[in-house]
Amino acid sequence: MTSTETPLSTGGDGTDRRRRFALAIVMTAAFMDLVDVTIVNIAIPSIQREAGASFSQIQWITAGYALAFAAGLITGGRLGDIHGRKRIFLIGIGGFTVASALCGLAVNPEMLVASRILQGGMAALMVPQVLSIVHATFPAHERGKVFGLFGAVVGLGAVSGPLLGALLTEWDLFGWGWRSIFLINLPVGVAGLILGSRFIGESKAPRALKLDLVGVALVTLGLLMLIYPLTRGRELGWPLWGYVSMAGSLVVLAVLVAYEKRKAVRDGSPLVELSLFRVKSFAAGIAVQTVFGVALGVFFLVWTLYMQVGLGWSPLKAGLTGVPFSIAVSAAAGMSVQMLVPRFGRKVLQAGALVMAAGVLLYVWESGHYGLDIAPWQMALPLVVMGVGMGLIVAPLTDAILSEVPREHSGSASGLINTVQQMGNALGLGLVSVVFFGTIGDRLRPDQVGPAFADAFHNALGWVAGVLGVIFLLMFALPKRPAQHVEGEQAVAEEQEPALV
Repeated sequence: MTSTETPLSTGGDGTDRRRRFALAIVMTAAFMDLVDVTIVNIAIPSIQREAGASFSQIQWITAGYALAFAAGLITGGRLGDIHGRKRIFLIGIGGFTVASALCGLAVNPEMLVASRILQGGMAALMVPQVLSIVHATFPAHERGKVFGLFGAVVGLGAVSGPLLGALLTEWDLFGWGWRSIFLINLPVGVAGLILGSRFIGESKAPRALKLDLVGVALVTLGLLMLIYPLTRGRELGWPLWGYVSMAGSLVVLAVLVAYEKRKAVRDGSPLVELSLFRVKSFAAGIAVQTVFGVALGVFFLVWTLYMQVGLGWSPLKAGLTGVPFSIAVSAAAGMSVQMLVPRFGRKVLQAGALVMAAGVLLYVWESGHYGLDIAPWQMALPLVVMGVGMGLIVAPLTDAILSEVPREHSGSASGLINTVQQMGNALGLGLVSVVFFGTIGDRLRPDQVGPAFADAFHNALGWVAGVLGVIFLLMFALPKRPAQHVEGEQAVAEEQEPALV
């Protein structure tokens, strides 16, 4: 680094205080985004019931956020590099707060879907700046502790999101009902905006890449042409235009590939660095990440619908049922990185896929065996097994994907990993129409709802188990024993290294 690229000095109490405030602000923003993803799932049945949302609309309440987030992630990072991370972060957190208010004040499902899409787009501006601001604020020897804290925040967000959503929905604060899960972001966002403008230092990348707005438009169009017919097709009787649109999405994505090749030659700043896909482990890892996102997108939505609509449980009962799963994910993730992967390598990730699939199948058996009388404690075993399997995958997967990536492309590869995960999630949410709602009749009597949702849950989980089997096979293309990724982390840091202004 040059002298203009040095992180903030650690010399004075004032500087240390500013750095601590800056860290607290960006970590709170990251936590707010993580919670907002998980908090909505638990409130979906309440939104459907009280707002009169259709099945396709409740899919878009979650999928719209994921799609906008995915489409804007890489561009959000580049905007921070070009115009300043602090500036884009403040725009993002301000926009996220406004979008949260619009979600909470939505007068109909259409307004809620549109506000969620806006919220996802603002998160795409806010979230990529978090680690970049950390790089700008803390010297290299302190970043390990900070990233450890970031990991803890991620784990806390995963655990607390469903519980917080359940409590807010159950408490019905001020008569707001489900709206409180969005309105709670307002005081947090306003505080982050005010404090961030005061305590966060501005930084830019010394060699910022150019924007690729055409690439963003093509990615978004291609995914919309695929996901929209999936979510609406069942309600509309699977019209011909839906099949044409889904087929056309492949053409749009082919145009994207051709355009990105030309963009790379012309100015070296494509949205997607296609040369990365020549690395077998990266290509396979991206496939794993995408397909894993599909599995998670399907599972989490149908799970909450099964518990709250099919079994008739309250949001709080459903939220507490998921605690063993979240704890298992966090515990297994820590063990996999620190103890298991260094010794067993790729086998840990493959074991995770098989263990998670076993947990899914055990869940299917238990829910069928106990029927509609199943209790939360009876779900604990399959959820813990699933959580352990997921934890064995999520923590080491990024390192495995990046292990053979050329040093100069580590930053681009990292951004692409996060993007395809969100895209897979959006696709999985779209597929819920086929694998879950497709098995439920349109007009059910009250006594038919429980059995119909239980059958649909079994069908969806069968698909999830099959997807995990595909993931297991794809993992054979990952490196047998990923190297220690000190160099990879340094490469990402250098790719994103900020120049303080």
